[in-house]
Amino acid sequence: MKILFKGTFKGTKTQRRKGSKQIRKSPILFLSSFFFTLFSFSQQQDSTKVNSLDEVLVAAVRVTTKTPVTFSNMDKKEIKYRNLGQDIPVLMNYLPSVVTTSDAGGGIGYTGIRVRGSDATRVNVTINGIPYNDAESQGTFWVNMPDFASSVESLQLQRGVGTSTNGSGAFGASLNMLTDSYASKATGEISSSIGSFNSNKNTVKFSTGLLNDHFELAGRLSTIKSDGYVDRASSDLKSYFLQGTYVGKTTLIKALVFGGTQKTYQAWNGIDAEKLNSDRRYNSAGEYTDEFGNTRYYDNETDNYNQDHYQLHWSESISDKWSTNLAFHYTKGKGYFENYKADALMAEYNLASAGDVSETDLIRQKWLDNDFYGTTFSAKYVTEKLNVIVGGAWNKYEGDHYGKVIWARNAGTSELGDHYYDDYSSKTDGNIFAKANYQFTEQLSFYGDLQYRNVHYKANSAETGLVNDTFHFFNPKAGLNFEINSKNTLYFSYARANREPNRTDYEGGNVKPEKLNDFELGWRFNSEKFQLNSNVYYMGYKDQLILTGRLDDVGNPIRANTEKSYRLGFEVDATIALSEKFTLRPNFTLSSNKNVDLAVDGEFYGTTKIAYSPEVIAGNVIVYKPIERLYVSLLQKYVGEQYMNNIELPAAKLADYFVNDLNVSYEIRPKTIFKSITITGIVNNILDKKYVSNGAMWDIYPYYYPQAGINFLAGLTLKF
Repeated sequence: MKILFKGTFKGTKTQRRKGSKQIRKSPILFLSSFFFTLFSFSQQQDSTKVNSLDEVLVAAVRVTTKTPVTFSNMDKKEIKYRNLGQDIPVLMNYLPSVVTTSDAGGGIGYTGIRVRGSDATRVNVTINGIPYNDAESQGTFWVNMPDFASSVESLQLQRGVGTSTNGSGAFGASLNMLTDSYASKATGEISSSIGSFNSNKNTVKFSTGLLNDHFELAGRLSTIKSDGYVDRASSDLKSYFLQGTYVGKTTLIKALVFGGTQKTYQAWNGIDAEKLNSDRRYNSAGEYTDEFGNTRYYDNETDNYNQDHYQLHWSESISDKWSTNLAFHYTKGKGYFENYKADALMAEYNLASAGDVSETDLIRQKWLDNDFYGTTFSAKYVTEKLNVIVGGAWNKYEGDHYGKVIWARNAGTSELGDHYYDDYSSKTDGNIFAKANYQFTEQLSFYGDLQYRNVHYKANSAETGLVNDTFHFFNPKAGLNFEINSKNTLYFSYARANREPNRTDYEGGNVKPEKLNDFELGWRFNSEKFQLNSNVYYMGYKDQLILTGRLDDVGNPIRANTEKSYRLGFEVDATIALSEKFTLRPNFTLSSNKNVDLAVDGEFYGTTKIAYSPEVIAGNVIVYKPIERLYVSLLQKYVGEQYMNNIELPAAKLADYFVNDLNVSYEIRPKTIFKSITITGIVNNILDKKYVSNGAMWDIYPYYYPQAGINFLAGLTLKF
């Protein structure tokens, strides 16, 4: 993740947290003590399984078709067909209004997602209801949890403000993920894949099944490696997932420990227009000129990060009407990025000058050492006509930022281990909410949602200055759901959202919190062979923090408040069963995304298009199942042209692109040894389209992130 502190553009994307090393190294001990504590309790409980209690983990943040909110779901079955090593944003690429990109060009390593033109800092992500976005940058860095898709039971993407959730407020979308449910019988799984750019993934999973009808222990180990499409854009990723589950008649308790270690060669500098035409795979990261005038590349221009998550969930079904969920969580992150700096000013690194020498070549590391911990809780009450959820959360982030010089050609009087800067920041985020669905008649229901959120952020650095801000946000939401008949439903909703600035915003100065009023009008049609979801949305912003297209000196996107702006769009997605063998799943979005009376550096530009907001986004999945257990799909994605700044500079325009992927999966069910053997393959960009999905502006000069041409991944999964 990007480190948010001083340096140069060749910076990091690292996010880190501080905490106990002893805890981080003992996940087995953590789960063992959990089971020991519960053992005597289990003797008094009925052994009835309660799969439905899994849903309580995400009930506070998820919605159904009874709720007037625009959303899409993906389950484990849909994920598995393409789960060959690429990251979660890439797997979500074909959902409505979604645009994804990859720094390394092949979907492994650093990946990004935008929804309705809103970037990842505005997509609120939760895992089992626990916030995942970095508290300071508000971004989401999937590279820190490689192969997490292999442990996801289902996910839901709510577009717009959506329902009340934990963590930073959603300004473009909310993504909540539910991790694997428990298995009643013992299972094992081994899967491996290989592909272009020396990419490979190896995964081992297991489950003990329910022991004594009460306990299950399940886990996963994964490794992913790739050289990347871009030169030297390598990834070396490792992850684990360990889950202990207790099942009683009315109780579900889960203890989870999961995390990852990543080492990626930096690939986020981009390339200019000349290189895009002559050498698309060029990477300037680590490039320097030695004392003999030779161009060389530092071989450890890398981002290095460890992140470990601990979650404990207690779901209880008190009666037919009441259920509760209580969770505690802790995330530890620590890491750094390392890079070579030529001709650095010694004074900037606290290196005492030797005589007339004031510059030196050096190798620096920028560190983050962070903790994130807290609790979430909710209670649900259900009757025939009323569904009420009340809950809240309290979370705290603490982060140390510091830099070290590990080598210098002219080191002066410095000592190894000296810090050339030390910053500290903390953020406390608490919220309470109450939301309800009330069925007025058999056809008409009302949805209401009230949330109060309190945020306190402190920081001290040369860039942010001394920050000590407190925000009080009230976020009301309401809507109506009208079932015309068994097949047709109309809904209308209004939602208010407020968000605090992130750390990089404070570096820019004069920053304001932003406000959003989101209106959604939708129609859902559901029949046996045809399902249709369509909606019109209007998102009106006050002081929206829009991407300017520029990057700060460590590569973080710079945002600025625009007093008035809006996003107006029309979204459609459908599932059409043409026959028992053919299914179509098309979607498209038409939108207008505008700044109103935009002023930049005292110059007025009138009404302009918001950066990184294409007016047309379309996707389609054509599924063909010629025989049982053979799955063939053609996945198509079109993204219209978009600007990389807000003044519609011609040089800042990214061209539109249309990409096609071919996915094949065949399952064999032998009678002995293995329960299932699945062969899966995907050919990405089968038409070898040379396209760019992302970029940035250096003053008036565009820089691009080219994506890979035709490439493939193929995998084998053995289940027993």
